[in-house]
Amino acid sequence: MAPSPTIMQAVEQLGYRVTVGDVATQAGLNVAEANQSLLALASDAGGHLQVADSGDIVYLFPRNFRAILRNKYFRLRLQEWWKKVWSVLFYLIRISFGIFLTVSIALITITIFIIITAANSDRNGDNRGSNSGGGFFYFPNLFWYLSPNYDTHYQERRRESREESNLNFFEAIFSFLFGDGNPNANLEERRWQEIATVIRINRGAVVAEQIAPYLEGYTREYEDYMLPVLTRFNGQPGVSPEGQIVYYFPELQVSAVKKRRYAISDHLEEFPWRFSAASSGQIMLSAGLGVLNFVGALVLGSLLRDGTIAVQLGGLVAFVQGIYWLLLAYGAGFLGIPLLRYFWIGWRNRKIGDRNRDRLSRASLLTSPDAPLQQKINYAQQFATEKVIGNEDLVYSSETDLLDQEVERSAQIDAEWQKRLERGSGE
Repeated sequence: MAPSPTIMQAVEQLGYRVTVGDVATQAGLNVAEANQSLLALASDAGGHLQVADSGDIVYLFPRNFRAILRNKYFRLRLQEWWKKVWSVLFYLIRISFGIFLTVSIALITITIFIIITAANSDRNGDNRGSNSGGGFFYFPNLFWYLSPNYDTHYQERRRESREESNLNFFEAIFSFLFGDGNPNANLEERRWQEIATVIRINRGAVVAEQIAPYLEGYTREYEDYMLPVLTRFNGQPGVSPEGQIVYYFPELQVSAVKKRRYAISDHLEEFPWRFSAASSGQIMLSAGLGVLNFVGALVLGSLLRDGTIAVQLGGLVAFVQGIYWLLLAYGAGFLGIPLLRYFWIGWRNRKIGDRNRDRLSRASLLTSPDAPLQQKINYAQQFATEKVIGNEDLVYSSETDLLDQEVERSAQIDAEWQKRLERGSGE
């Protein structure tokens, strides 16, 4: 079984010397899961166990443990290789939509040009021919203005509007169509990280009201929402003489690193969805090209309606006739998908705003707690403690037995004094 990437990342971020509580806080993991994963990682990567005089355990890992694992696990090497390959494949998928749009507009424009040119050649009357030719040439000029000179025009607009966008033209097309992913994809991970951090800041002892701004399903009368927190971080409840419940977490009260400065919000905040990371100029251009493609497809459909023109001209016209419904479907989808996303994002963001305001209102209770809540918080501090295990606190390490070292050192000192006494008596 390959080690957990989350555990490995947490160990690196914490400086390769950790306790179970450190990792559970850093990664937002279940304490039991963190403990089991650390044991497995130490076994596979050549880590060491250090035992403090209090009985607490510290895990020490070599800084090159990833290289050790990479040499040991073919699956881990395969995952790293696939991660690189997938990044390339996904980039190609992203830019393919912009490429297909460009190709679609080009095919539609060229086919319309061929059909109208062929029709004009069969007509008599210079006036009629010149009028239709003049009407046609405005269409490709518009396409030429929008597409081939895009970079030049866009850079000028960007300098004028001072908008920042790291997306190129093809990436902007994909962003316009499908957005840029879920901004709250790691919401659960952030939730548990922030809860563990709040517990750490309060030295391992909290009341339910301090955790409520980070959870769902809150009710002031009942504290059932604390059960998942107790399960995840191996917490224990305590009851005050007044019947108030507090919670303390022994594993999160022990650390292998000195006290860190934590920056944390007073409530869990979900990020609103963005329609697109592209600039407004890129969005307008994408929409304009989408409209141009769809209108061009409709015009082409009217020219190919009876099917005789494709039979007569053959070649490219016949090919486009064969894929016409694909071009039309792509043109409709190119405009329909962003439109549906726009309304869906608006609905989703309203829900997110409601949840954020609800959690914020719970956090506001802590800014000016009433007398019972303050009494409850004060009682919880009786269970608060913090222990940082340094090298001086160790009694055993799987690298070297510290007690044996002390015995050996004492024996060396006794032997040295014995030699000195013997030299003194001889003189």
